[in-house]
Amino acid sequence: MRTAPVTSELLASSVLAVPPLARHADLTLNEKENRRLIRHIEQGGVRILLYGGNANFYHIDPEEYRDVLAHLAEAASEETTVIPSIGPAYGTMMMQARILRDTAYPTAMALPCTFASTSAGMADGLRRAADVAGKPLVLYIKSEGMLDVADIARLDAEGIVAAIKYAVVRENPLEDALLRSLVEAVPAARIVSGIGEQPAIAHLRRFGLVGFTSGCVCIAPALSQSMLHALKAGDYGRAEAIRRVFEPLETLRNEINPIRVLHEAVRLAGVADTGPMLPFLSPLEAGQQARIQATAQHLLTGQDVTV
Repeated sequence: MRTAPVTSELLASSVLAVPPLARHADLTLNEKENRRLIRHIEQGGVRILLYGGNANFYHIDPEEYRDVLAHLAEAASEETTVIPSIGPAYGTMMMQARILRDTAYPTAMALPCTFASTSAGMADGLRRAADVAGKPLVLYIKSEGMLDVADIARLDAEGIVAAIKYAVVRENPLEDALLRSLVEAVPAARIVSGIGEQPAIAHLRRFGLVGFTSGCVCIAPALSQSMLHALKAGDYGRAEAIRRVFEPLETLRNEINPIRVLHEAVRLAGVADTGPMLPFLSPLEAGQQARIQATAQHLLTGQDVTV
């Protein structure tokens, strides 16, 4: 695992893959299959792994947290930055921050808490977590009002912010007053588009964001990385052509459930056996799995990629 700090240059160089976490039938970690998935992603040129919602860090057993961090750090190559998550509850976040302090991880993402919280209160909790961990944090902005722009700007000025994952869904990503306010308050070079390939062109071209996260990159990493390169080169036609290739699987994720569909898509495409999902998530129906398998395998083979 790469242990150097997360910089704007790093965020601009690689898609941030957001993988699922493979488990055995008894819900213990499947280290072999996690390594298999990581190798697949790395072989596509992707060098940042962000373990958050798709890995269901929301419901991870506190007693296995230390072992999960050790496993992921060992499984990644020396050129790959791994970013685990902490939270979302304050008590969980502080417990995990104490574990994180004794590791070589350069940062962790604070999972968003949208209930029983205020912006000022969350900002205070993030300061405390970063202080205990001894590391800056990745902020995950997932909804309006979760963190005010003024509080985010103060956290950034205090050195609390390693990066920001912006993932507020808009009908039209080109029209986003919150994101416009955010890039006026915090350098866009520290903000990544956090909703996959679909809004990435708008976010990078209109708002100047530095890069983007992706779940479907776990199936077609080289293709997603090519989209990032096209965006950086200003080749928006090529980027749009690639975006359309990812659209069918993203449509299924939006229609059914983003986490559940990606977890099964990785398995059904034959990339890695992700196994069961942690409770409180449930398996998909057979008909849904058939649709996901056909779409995921089509993406894996890269058919009809006219770029």
